[in-house]
Amino acid sequence: MIVVRGGTDKPISSQRLADYFETRSDIEGYLYLGYPIIGTVEGGYQIDALLLSDRHGAVIFHLIEGAYDEEIEIADIQDENYTKLESKLKQHKDLTKGKKLAVQLNVATFASAWTGRSDINSDYPILVTECDLTDFLDSKNWEDNQTYQKLVSVIQSITTIRNRDKRSYVKKTDSKGAKLKKLEESIANLDRQQSTAVIETVEGVQRIRGLAGSGKTIVLALKVAYLHSRNPGWRIAVTFNSRALKNQFKYFITLFTLEHKNEEPDWGRIDIIHAWGSPSMRGIYYEICLKHNIEYFDFKTAELMAKSYGKGFDVACEKAYSEIKVFHEYYDVVLVDEAQDFSPYFLRLCYGVLRQPKRLVYAYDELQNISNKQMPSPEELFGFDGNNKPLVSLNNTQGKPKQDIVLDVCYRNSRPLLATAHALGFGVYREKGLIQMFDQHQLWQDVGYKVKDGKLADGESVTLTRDEKSSPEFLEKHSPIDDLIIFKSFNNDAEQIAYLIAEIEKNIKEDELKLDDIMVIHPEPYTAKRAVGLIREELFKRGINSNLAGVTTTPDEFFKKNAVVFTQIYRAKGNEASMVYIINAHECISDFNIAQKRNMLFTALTRSKAWVRVLGYGQNMRALQQEFEEVKRNEFDLKFIYPTAPERERLSIVNRDMTEQERKKLEIKSASASDLLQSLINGEIHKEDLPDEIRQRLKELL
Repeated sequence: MIVVRGGTDKPISSQRLADYFETRSDIEGYLYLGYPIIGTVEGGYQIDALLLSDRHGAVIFHLIEGAYDEEIEIADIQDENYTKLESKLKQHKDLTKGKKLAVQLNVATFASAWTGRSDINSDYPILVTECDLTDFLDSKNWEDNQTYQKLVSVIQSITTIRNRDKRSYVKKTDSKGAKLKKLEESIANLDRQQSTAVIETVEGVQRIRGLAGSGKTIVLALKVAYLHSRNPGWRIAVTFNSRALKNQFKYFITLFTLEHKNEEPDWGRIDIIHAWGSPSMRGIYYEICLKHNIEYFDFKTAELMAKSYGKGFDVACEKAYSEIKVFHEYYDVVLVDEAQDFSPYFLRLCYGVLRQPKRLVYAYDELQNISNKQMPSPEELFGFDGNNKPLVSLNNTQGKPKQDIVLDVCYRNSRPLLATAHALGFGVYREKGLIQMFDQHQLWQDVGYKVKDGKLADGESVTLTRDEKSSPEFLEKHSPIDDLIIFKSFNNDAEQIAYLIAEIEKNIKEDELKLDDIMVIHPEPYTAKRAVGLIREELFKRGINSNLAGVTTTPDEFFKKNAVVFTQIYRAKGNEASMVYIINAHECISDFNIAQKRNMLFTALTRSKAWVRVLGYGQNMRALQQEFEEVKRNEFDLKFIYPTAPERERLSIVNRDMTEQERKKLEIKSASASDLLQSLINGEIHKEDLPDEIRQRLKELL
């Protein structure tokens, strides 16, 4: 049973209900606390707790805190709960049979402090003890549970995003358009980690780490809508590095808020705001400068001040942070997407302008870092107080909302594509050897890999693989491997362009793809406009419209309906397309600034949610193609010798920002049995700190 803890003003009864269900390992499903919030004509209506189970259907729990109170109108409250949720579910045709709801729906009151007041079998049941809960659930068996997955999808408010394009125009049964239609229908539900990341809110800092395609942006948008619906008076900001994300955030937040409140978001309370900003565009940094009466630096001035390309914003934020003695606190929540692209000083500025209890949520993927920044630990990110105590430490505590969430399931990229992206990003099969490596072995497992052979340790040979859990099989089964990923080398640019134009024309005329299903990525931002000009001109002659993101569109716009999107890598981040073409990929394999170039390639590859074509020319492209052939020959497993600490010092290290809690666990795993016993005796560690396998090992030794 998965318990997801949302905001609630009934903490005692919520905790007791959670404690009960956490012991029910025989029940598969979700228990939501403080969720869902249902949009009604009166605004958002919050359910105290909701159980979703394929055995019991949907069970609403009306929670009561405190002692017996005869004035509580239990019948009216249960009726209202039932009616509100039934009305929401009946809006979805897949959840109805004729005029009736196809979901078993029940409601009960749980009043854990009402001793002797149980009334399980009445029309308005009151449950007090754990035995009451068990007896009530045993009487509610859902036999015809075929609609369970659809029920979960509706409650998680995700269906409307995934299925917003029904592709009714598709005529062929085996075209790419038909395959996409089935694929999009399959990706309907949030998984456990995503649900937790959306609903669970901590009083302080929360970190969300995830692979490209694990749903970080959607999770943040859902979280904004949930917090706004539950706390309409809060002032909320969501910020990011890529301006192309702005409209995406606005679309999703609007959609989810309509689900929760049945009304548009109050944009006076929600800021979808760029990180930098300027006199002509709102931005976190710009507004902080204004409010604190300190000097603002634009891009050109900041770059000159930094004397190092790409470091201007970091220097500007550091200077601003050093000059602010007392922060004006005006936000209740700040959510940061693409946090891997920011320096600690930007996050400290965001932290500074937050009202207590400093609710900051930051999400990132280390491997999408295309600016050569590394994520420090939470302690280093936010600094220390006057007593050298860290301002922020992240710990996941049993029974409380999670402060640190890892999204390890990728719902965008297939297993072969993601393994290819990692292999090329790290240089696993590169002739000259590895380019970069995780500093901590455990991070490979955190991002969804399992040890297939060998040992995940310094100096050891290891083979890593992805399984069905971390990379759902349906993402790759729709097409042959040789169609999912194609690397193609040409003799010159003219050959590359001719191939690209012919393939795009085929995608539209034969494959039943829409124009905006197609994204063409040029890795270099400064030569992209010139490089794609001839291609776009030739496509136009053939009646195929296109746009160059941020050039022929506004800076905040990425896709345009009925147009192929061309983009450089920085604008591509955070966006996805069904068919992705990466042109001039040979530019990602030069030895100059090699880690950054490889991260660009990784980011470009992971924009694809179905098919990818990697194109280039010359010797470098042939070398890149050879690397891919090695990935394929190894059946998309990653096989390499893990570099030792001295060897990693010569590589570009992908640091993991470990918490103190995680460091302790690593130390425990590497400690000897005698050291562990002595630490337990001394009280330096506690039994609950020990992983299960270590605890069992000590037990056997004793």
